Amino acid sequence: MIREIENIELKFLTVDDYEELKTAMIDSYTTMPNSVWKEEHINSLIQKFPDGQVVIKVNGQLAGCALSIIVDYNSFDANHTYKDITGNYTFRTHTNKGDALYGIDVFIHPDYRGLRLGRRLYDYRKELCERLNLRGIAFGGRIPNYHKYAEQMSPKEYIERVKRKEIHDPVLNFQMSNDFHPHKILKGYLEGDEASGEFAVLLEWDNIYYEKKSLRAGANKKIIRLGLVQWQMRLYADFDELMQQAEYFIDAVSGYRSDFALFPEFFNAPLMAENNHMSESQAIRELASHTSRIVQKFSELAISYNINVITGSMPEIRDGLLYNVGYLCRRDGTTERYEKLHVTPDEAKVWGMQGGHELKAFDTDCGKIGILICYDSEFPELSRLLADEGMDILFIPFLTDTQNGFSRVRNCAQARAIENECYVAIAGSVGNLPKVHNMDIQYAQAMVFTPCDFAFPANGIKAEATPNTEMILIADVDIDLLRELNQFGSVRNLRDRRKDIFELKKL
Repeated sequence: MIREIENIELKFLTVDDYEELKTAMIDSYTTMPNSVWKEEHINSLIQKFPDGQVVIKVNGQLAGCALSIIVDYNSFDANHTYKDITGNYTFRTHTNKGDALYGIDVFIHPDYRGLRLGRRLYDYRKELCERLNLRGIAFGGRIPNYHKYAEQMSPKEYIERVKRKEIHDPVLNFQMSNDFHPHKILKGYLEGDEASGEFAVLLEWDNIYYEKKSLRAGANKKIIRLGLVQWQMRLYADFDELMQQAEYFIDAVSGYRSDFALFPEFFNAPLMAENNHMSESQAIRELASHTSRIVQKFSELAISYNINVITGSMPEIRDGLLYNVGYLCRRDGTTERYEKLHVTPDEAKVWGMQGGHELKAFDTDCGKIGILICYDSEFPELSRLLADEGMDILFIPFLTDTQNGFSRVRNCAQARAIENECYVAIAGSVGNLPKVHNMDIQYAQAMVFTPCDFAFPANGIKAEATPNTEMILIADVDIDLLRELNQFGSVRNLRDRRKDIFELKKL
């Protein structure tokens, strides 16, 4: 599996991709060499339905592909074959007036398996289905391990045992894990598929948004799902155990198809326990030695779980100076750094920490976001500058020891949502660290705030976790509501500023 990943792109398939596509198909279909598409077939698909043909490229190299057509599903016999559905490979069965998306092919190159790239292709198909207002997706799924059991059981019994996890079938397991349900068994579906005994499982996914007028567009997401981690401070045996817990939470919020995972400020503080014999300033600098490894691991998890990870914050030493920083690890493999600009008196006095210098909004596949670490949220100028750059969601990772400190962050965060007409998500740590000086106790409650207007909760609170309890908080936010607020809100905090009497700008 490829490990050095710089970029992951989901792109439309073009004619120029064919030679690379052909090579990838040959490498992927080693047991079915006749399954490699000819250039004329690919050209026909692109001409008939360009939006249905997509590829995933990793570091510019073709790593996977998904091919689809639209069909009038009821016009096909329930016992159709692959030749039937493709019109004997001519794709004349495709019609823009159809009601179902039919999957013709999907594969991931062997070198890129294990990165959950297949799920990205399936997610694209689902979003395309919703955008085109089709009733669902269907395709004939191979059962490549069936030949091992053909003499012992029928295809029906085989599928039932796969569903009960008694038998592992890599293709069928993957498809069912992506919300496709088996509908029936197709006999003689794909000629030459000896591993499956030429049987296939008709798999279907139902579009719950079918016939609704307002649908989410796959290429420009408007409904964003936030996953906030309310992290429990506890002692960990080592670095690997700490990151195992972090992966657990990423897996959990990703399982709910969250677009972002937000971790708290200094979530990695438990690693200072092994250096508790040192002074506080020495211990925090030892903690900084783990930061680059943590960022690398978070970046790998962001790719693997297809989620944008906001790492909270960690100490980092640059040019001999100690800073409080975090990283945005995007699911396309890119990372960007953000800094805490205002350090607290305690951070400066006990640790010798310096304030950062750079403030900016970040582009993501879910729009522009801003990130302010804890104390920075108490300075309204910062979030207003981010709002001027187009920020829709402000993330605030924090660490507070008392309810007093938490209340400062919480109340300022809610004010930021109102005055900047944006969503604000905050996440902190709970629990105790008796073996870490200056980090003994924590108090937190993860929350998502909204502006206060008719389209939003009356109290401006979209969601809130249970205080001081380890958990995750999942919340959906609608970006279109912010656009409507900006134009038609009861009050318009961004538009009504008196720029004739005051001005705010970066130096």
